[in-house]
Amino acid sequence: MIRTTKLFLVFMFFIITGVSCDSESDTADNGHLRLYLTDAPVNFDDITGVYITFSEIHYHTQGNAWEVFDDFDEAVTVNLLDYTHGETMLMGEFEMPPGAYTQLRFLLEAPEHGQGPPQNPECYIEFEDGTIEPLFVPSGSQSGFKAIGNFSVPANGVVDVTADFDVRRSIIKTGGSSGRYILKPTIRLVVNDQAGRIVGEVHNHPEDLGVMVYAYEADTYTEDEAADPVGEEVRFPNAANSDMVSDDHMYHVDFLAEGMYDIVVTTTLEGDFNEVAGIVTGIEVIAEEPTYYDIDMLDLE
Repeated sequence: MIRTTKLFLVFMFFIITGVSCDSESDTADNGHLRLYLTDAPVNFDDITGVYITFSEIHYHTQGNAWEVFDDFDEAVTVNLLDYTHGETMLMGEFEMPPGAYTQLRFLLEAPEHGQGPPQNPECYIEFEDGTIEPLFVPSGSQSGFKAIGNFSVPANGVVDVTADFDVRRSIIKTGGSSGRYILKPTIRLVVNDQAGRIVGEVHNHPEDLGVMVYAYEADTYTEDEAADPVGEEVRFPNAANSDMVSDDHMYHVDFLAEGMYDIVVTTTLEGDFNEVAGIVTGIEVIAEEPTYYDIDMLDLE
């Protein structure tokens, strides 16, 4: 009886230690994702803040499932307009299995589109006069918003990735008496060491107009992009990124994948689109390097 008990205990020891070793080996080669957040500036003159509350972040596995980053364990509220012109916020460093990934998903604490006005919205817009309006989201707190882009997590290594939220294409003001603001984010993922940027000064900037620039992959822009948006569409929907020219006449179009780009230069009147002033073509972007390109408004094609 004693011998049988000893054999049983030895047997259980090997099972337990074996499982433990397997568990350790499953995570021994894990890598880390350092995830940053950035934004392209919104083209509404009277908006001073776009506040988003993130509740969870998920990653899409190679087995076609979604897993939660357990390390992101507290809701975080961010004013996206604090992170434009190449500025970023570190959302966290997350452990995950090595391999190739194509999607992340952000869940928000926000009122659903169609609900009544919330008393204390967790996602909202702030205006120059200090008033706020809730920012409604379709299914943002349930299915979340997907961020698309390719990145690889190295075994026992780290990859730096930036999620470009692009508020310009993400905020839609509905018509009618309600006049609600809806958030439908266009989020792209960019591997930091594979991206470059275009920066420069705009000469002969019109004094009474604003200027916005839109970067397109070479030869992809068409005149239809500037057409009046229908429904919940936006102008320049296929721009890779954009920027509003600052008061010192500088622009910064950041987080562009390596390649050739065209810049569409537009003017705005009191924050609203005015016209396409012209196009600059054939600008090369090299990873991890700034491309300097000044624009003269009088020389545009």
